[in-house]
Amino acid sequence: MSSSNSVTVQILDKEYSIICPPEERNNLVGAARYLDGKMREIRSSGKVIGADRIAVMAALNITHELLHRQDRPEAASGGATREQVRDLLERVDQALSDDPVSKND
Repeated sequence: MSSSNSVTVQILDKEYSIICPPEERNNLVGAARYLDGKMREIRSSGKVIGADRIAVMAALNITHELLHRQDRPEAASGGATREQVRDLLERVDQALSDDPVSKND
């Protein structure tokens, strides 16, 4: 890959140049921002000192979030989907009750 595929991201006040495919650039930048935010939260708590330890704690927290979402997929997307289905069913019921053809059957 050429240097044109290199992306520079900043994590906890340090710059990192990372080579990635152009189509993954936005995902990489988003991941770096997310990681930077998590590391800053940990650093600002004052409970963890040292960039290495902060990075490990951030990795553990992010991994915990990911595993928790995998254990409960309905919490991440199913809740909204259930609401949407419920809303659609209510609309269908309303439309059927307002339909003069269905009242004659």
